[in-house]
Amino acid sequence: MTEFERALLDLLPRLRRFARALAIDAADADDLCQIALERALKAEAQWEKGSRLDSWMYRIMRNCWIDEVRARKRRSETFVAEEEGLAVGEADDRRIEARVELGHVDRAMAALPPEQREVIALILVEGLAYREAAELLDLPMGTITSRLVRGRQALMEMLGEAA
Repeated sequence: MTEFERALLDLLPRLRRFARALAIDAADADDLCQIALERALKAEAQWEKGSRLDSWMYRIMRNCWIDEVRARKRRSETFVAEEEGLAVGEADDRRIEARVELGHVDRAMAALPPEQREVIALILVEGLAYREAAELLDLPMGTITSRLVRGRQALMEMLGEAA
């Protein structure tokens, strides 16, 4: 690790606090901190050794936050032309219904025990053969089969479908 990287690492708690003060939301603050650190690492040559690294990083972080706020504002002000609304119809309705149904499936999958969820993900979602899943998870075929059956049944119950 270089001296510059060590100095950034030492500064990290202060940078996270500053990011949290700017962004308020913890997830946004973490993203902001990561973006600022990436920019700093790419621009290491621009930092003048002997100058205050914390001030330089705060400036980078503040500029990153200003960019993010501006981008959010632009995204919220983006309007679609009136003619685009004419194309909204049955195809869009089916797409919306599919998204809603996918949300139900995602929530049902999240409610499954991890053992069942991983077997269902490997076999039903990723398309692995039972044997491949058994080898990957280092489990007997019977265990894979029983977890898959129990997981399918639980999903069908949660989604309101007949077994």
